[in-house]
Amino acid sequence: MAVFRSGLLVLTTPLTSLAPRLAPILTSAARLVNHTLYVHLQPGMSLGGPAQPQSSPVQATFEVIDFITHLYAGADVHRHLDVRILLTNIRTKSFLPPLTSSVQNLAHPPEVVLTDFQTLDGSQYNPAKQQLERYATSCYSCCPQLSSVLLYPDYEPGVLPAGSLDVPLPSTISPASPVGRSAKQPVRGHQRGAVGGTFDRLHNAHKVLLSVACLLAQEQLVVGVADKDLLKSKVLPELLQPYAERVEHLSEFLVDIKPSLTFDIIPLLDPYGPAGSDPSLEFLVVSEETYRGGMAVNRFRLENDLEELILYQIQLLKDLNHKENEEDKVSSSSFRQQMLGNLLRPPHKRPEFPPGFYVIGLTGISGSGKSSVAQRLKGLGAYVIDSDHLGHRAYAPGGPAYQPVVKAFGTDILHKDGIINRKVLGSRVFGNKKQLKILTDIMWPVIAKLAREEMEQAMAEGKHVCVIDAAMLLEAGWQNMVHEVWTVVIPETEAVRRIVERDGLSEAAAQSRLQSQMSGQQLVDQSHVVLSTLWEPHVTQRQVEKAWALLQKRISEAPSGP
Repeated sequence: MAVFRSGLLVLTTPLTSLAPRLAPILTSAARLVNHTLYVHLQPGMSLGGPAQPQSSPVQATFEVIDFITHLYAGADVHRHLDVRILLTNIRTKSFLPPLTSSVQNLAHPPEVVLTDFQTLDGSQYNPAKQQLERYATSCYSCCPQLSSVLLYPDYEPGVLPAGSLDVPLPSTISPASPVGRSAKQPVRGHQRGAVGGTFDRLHNAHKVLLSVACLLAQEQLVVGVADKDLLKSKVLPELLQPYAERVEHLSEFLVDIKPSLTFDIIPLLDPYGPAGSDPSLEFLVVSEETYRGGMAVNRFRLENDLEELILYQIQLLKDLNHKENEEDKVSSSSFRQQMLGNLLRPPHKRPEFPPGFYVIGLTGISGSGKSSVAQRLKGLGAYVIDSDHLGHRAYAPGGPAYQPVVKAFGTDILHKDGIINRKVLGSRVFGNKKQLKILTDIMWPVIAKLAREEMEQAMAEGKHVCVIDAAMLLEAGWQNMVHEVWTVVIPETEAVRRIVERDGLSEAAAQSRLQSQMSGQQLVDQSHVVLSTLWEPHVTQRQVEKAWALLQKRISEAPSGP
């Protein structure tokens, strides 16, 4: 069966009957579409009659919103799919103008249109498929050679549990008051509202939050996207997508699902953002986690003589497959943790090395736990070259850097026994860029030469993976002699704590040391693999083992010829 990059799923079953069947429908769709799946809700539409069906407005009720959440939650098991529920035909009670007859453009024109509509005999009934194709092309921009598939009876789950059709879906929006509400109750629309978040690697929980905000807003939606200082407290901020990339994905999603809205996407630089100061806004969509932030926004507005915003609190989506040390909700921070150990960019080609010999450059800020990772890699079979040890050898009397360093800095850097006093030398170059460059111009080429000699030794011992453990790997330009750069990251606050504990420095001295190095972000921007020692040792071990196993797979699949 053909697999398509993008598809449109037209759901025609009434929502109460559709909810229990949704999982197998999505599974069937996921077999046919491998990238973007648009979903169009048109409950009650028939493809079996003589008349060509037309798109008609669907009233936005709490049941519709709960179903949208249910669909995004169900789609989370198919993470290769970018699911987008189209809201063009879903209208709030106060804003129900007739639908326009114009065709809506989509960012990824569907190559196939699918439906849950049930033909009488369960066959791929041609008239129904033709009606489906005509309906799809009358609503949305589709590929010229549009295919169509009737999913029934492939998704039919058999006998459903008794009473399953009557069980209400969990409520998406927490009620603002203890008064109960009907699932059929219409949702009130507003002219303008706001929603905010980091929106890193746009996922299905983000899509629920954004969809509710888009349904509530009828004219304008202000979207605040966290940036700069608001990112510092995030888990693994070095792996966050750049602001421009997050905005690009966010904008494409929003314009796809509701092009009639005006979207104002702005950087969020403080906890209040435009929601705290814009008098034209009427509502703010928040999650369970950010509800207290919404309350703070309203207090701030009252202090500045602005009306409070109506707060719509959205329930979090649970991640049923989360691992230890990951959050139990669908979360970007969990996705970033899952990236640890993965290859982030293609390795360098190093034809100067014999086939089957692979070199990793391991780096990280001071206190990151880089050396402990090196020892874990050694335990898995890697040959580890410690650049600090090579530096000690180079500085030693008779070593290749001894005479050049003494000549450059004078004999007053020597102990009485002639050994270089590294503390005195360090104080001479620290904070003095010119003196530091003189030293590194001597040391870095010498250490690189010693490292190459160590690699020859590793090859002679039959080792296949060599790891150069070097804090200054990138500053020294040694990435030019490795296949991959692996970086160990931790938050700067944790690095300071470790340096103070390990080296007995003051916090100010520890921070000064870190500021003299490349930042974790700068290192990650040039890295192939990222690891972190932030969690318990067994979590670090699991990361290293994962990275090692993926490395072995890459090596085994690499071409062996020149």
